Amino acid sequence: MPKRKNLMDLATRQQQIVEAVYRLEEATVAEVVADLADPPSYSAVRAILSSLVKKGILAYRHQGKRYLYRARDPKEKVQKTVLHRIVSTLFAGRPSVALAALLEVAGDSLTDADLDEMRKLIDQARKEDS
Repeated sequence: MPKRKNLMDLATRQQQIVEAVYRLEEATVAEVVADLADPPSYSAVRAILSSLVKKGILAYRHQGKRYLYRARDPKEKVQKTVLHRIVSTLFAGRPSVALAALLEVAGDSLTDADLDEMRKLIDQARKEDS
């Protein structure tokens, strides 16, 4: 089995294709091409999908003559891995600094429901630490 690469190590176009596969859950090359806003050629997408399989990020199965591509790991697992790396690398391992930056970037788009959910998660984390 190939060594799995981190999504942060991928080129922009590769990331876009992985994101399309996550959105579609399982997709053919043509479906990935149709999902992209500014897609490269069909053959380029097919080549990128193949390289993502070799990197251990995607998997595929045959359905008749078609290949159906899917992510190897659940999106939630990948999100946590990428977020952990971002917090470690860019925020000196300090989640509070990352949260402050997130709140600043989100700005006016945060609703009261978003803030309530964040408060619940913080309260839950406090209880788990006790």
